[in-house]
Amino acid sequence: MCRNIRPLNNFAPPATPDEVRAAALQYVRKVSGMTKPSAANHAAFDTAVEEVADVTARLLDALVTTAPPKDREVEAAKARARSAERYGRAG
Repeated sequence: MCRNIRPLNNFAPPATPDEVRAAALQYVRKVSGMTKPSAANHAAFDTAVEEVADVTARLLDALVTTAPPKDREVEAAKARARSAERYGRAG
């Protein structure tokens, strides 16, 4: 599950609230060990996702770097190339 969490810091444009929430959801899923909580755990699960998303957004706002922002398209192309090389060999 956690391999779906992508780095969110130092991108142009900055991470959107939807990206931050998606990362928080993946984190809570991993930590809780469940992808869909039961009715009894639904409220606690949703609260945890929102709190992790809030903390993540604050963290991203507070981080400082001197590196130039990364381009999302360039980073996505690099990831696709790594994936093609990795899975091309396995097949």
